[in-house]
Amino acid sequence: MATMQVELVSPEKILFSGEATQVITRTLGGGEIAFLPGHAPFLGALTECHTRITLVEGRVLDVAVHGGFVQVSGNTVSILSDIAELGEDVDRNRALRARDVAEELLRREHDAEAVSALSRAHARLSASGGITGTSQGAH
Repeated sequence: MATMQVELVSPEKILFSGEATQVITRTLGGGEIAFLPGHAPFLGALTECHTRITLVEGRVLDVAVHGGFVQVSGNTVSILSDIAELGEDVDRNRALRARDVAEELLRREHDAEAVSALSRAHARLSASGGITGTSQGAH
């Protein structure tokens, strides 16, 4: 099985460094993109998204990524994120509350900060198991 080296780095720490068979992420204005071993060189800006890293044993590492860059060089995929969180570390109740607050604000007016907050909440929820659910009863 062909593999590649994947590095996932945020300013605080290295979240993942190891072998993988696939990386799926979302670029700014470009939609989702998948990287497999042997991918052509690539450099792109990332948006808030749910990034999936398929590990050699088949398990998927779910990550909420909030901006940054992805670079493919040789057989290495490097994700340099402004902020990134492993799905298992996401506080789902907090993310649900943030989503609800942003949606309520957007019902009243278009607010760029609320749009960004909603995108971050969706990335966190998706990486931690799915976007469905409401904050009612989750407190």
